[in-house]
Amino acid sequence: MDEVDHREANPQEDQIPLPPANFGFLVFSLRTQAEMQLGLMHFSEEEKPEPDLQMARHTIDLLAVLLDKTKGNLDMDEQRYLENSLTELRFRYVQVREEVAKTAAQKA
Repeated sequence: MDEVDHREANPQEDQIPLPPANFGFLVFSLRTQAEMQLGLMHFSEEEKPEPDLQMARHTIDLLAVLLDKTKGNLDMDEQRYLENSLTELRFRYVQVREEVAKTAAQKA
């Protein structure tokens, strides 16, 4: 059996293991999504992507809903991680929005 046949017989052997499905990873996923939407994170050598402020705001709002709906049900670390993520994303959102406005004014 060659390498290709072996992978087809056992496709899960070549897969990267999934992270645990827990609250911290949920917050991390949403936080990373917002950072990508703000143009703070990209994976190619190309130019920095344009921020999608509407989608970033929506993702940040989802994290705020999560904070509100889980109040009193999180341990201290989870609570801090969610609150700190929200604070940082809100701050970065304002920075990026101002940067976009400044760039648009310079082009006009």
